[in-house]
Amino acid sequence: MRRILIASSLFLAGCATRPQQPPPQAPQPTAPQGGVRRLEGLDTADLVARFGRPALQVREGTSLKLQFRGRSCVLDAYLYPNQTGVLRVTHVDTRSTSGADTDQASCISALEYPS
Repeated sequence: MRRILIASSLFLAGCATRPQQPPPQAPQPTAPQGGVRRLEGLDTADLVARFGRPALQVREGTSLKLQFRGRSCVLDAYLYPNQTGVLRVTHVDTRSTSGADTDQASCISALEYPS
């Protein structure tokens, strides 16, 4: 009888679940050294000073889209009014001249320093 009790205890212990450990924390993303973070918050004058005259300006309601084109890529900067009404960059899209996605930092650098 004692053996049955010990065997059943061991059997039940083997079926027990282990205590759940919290999943490991994902590393917090860091702001890229360049790329879109360098443009967020800039106003129209800042963009023109950095990239020159935009190739395209599109107004929609209170927002503004400025497009800058280079040899290898196109950058679209989307500006929306902040609390004081000043238009500031809130989003940036970049693509190659063929339309494929491209690295934002590389495109920004290519537009800042054209060869």
